[in-house]
Amino acid sequence: MAQSEFDDPAFLDRLRQGDQGAYRALIRRFHASLTRVASSIIGSQAQAEEVVQDAWLAVFSNIARFEGRSSLTTWLFTIVMNRARTRIGREGRTVGLPAILDGAQPGERAVPASSFQPDGHWAEAPRLWDEISPERIVGGRQLWDHVREIVEKLPAGQKAVILLRDMEGRDAGETCDILGITAENQRVLLHRARGRIRAAIDRLTSPTAAAPVVVRAAPGRARGGSGVARLIARLAWFPMPRRFGVV
Repeated sequence: MAQSEFDDPAFLDRLRQGDQGAYRALIRRFHASLTRVASSIIGSQAQAEEVVQDAWLAVFSNIARFEGRSSLTTWLFTIVMNRARTRIGREGRTVGLPAILDGAQPGERAVPASSFQPDGHWAEAPRLWDEISPERIVGGRQLWDHVREIVEKLPAGQKAVILLRDMEGRDAGETCDILGITAENQRVLLHRARGRIRAAIDRLTSPTAAAPVVVRAAPGRARGGSGVARLIARLAWFPMPRRFGVV
């Protein structure tokens, strides 16, 4: 199903009436994404699975009261985040959720300062990706797999933001509402996450890499990778700014 179809009144009516096919479609589309976001906050795959299972029960119990003031997707992710917050609070974590979502290291930059000349222009312009695609094989593995692995290693805040923005297609406002962060924090986290992933992919596909051979694989072999494809497409033009102060 396309993203917009989940907000179609007819589909929402099916959910409210307890249609099992509608629930299966909803779970099949969002369960993995919800679990990844929960895991990025909680830090445990097993606990994230528990949180998301609990969230699905809440969805089933409360769908009749869903008024559509937000998209169904935003509602789902908000329920999961609320339960992730509850889990963190129940365990008495010494690090609060705002600090977890900060996800930034002091002085961290999306692009190293050494990439720029003293006047703020590029020392060497970023390499353009020549028909790079998730189906390509890099060192014996599809690029899909490499990107997923890189995303999993991001700091919590960066991971949560890039999952929502670039892999789930949520806009900035929705992402801020779901995560409870400011627009500025969201922008910084997204920019730094994109920078880390772009740099890692450049290293993988560089002619000087340990396994630089890049060939076409048969299209359609990877499954469930639409979010990864969307992310790679956005990173193809990152970073564009030429001035030091905006990167």
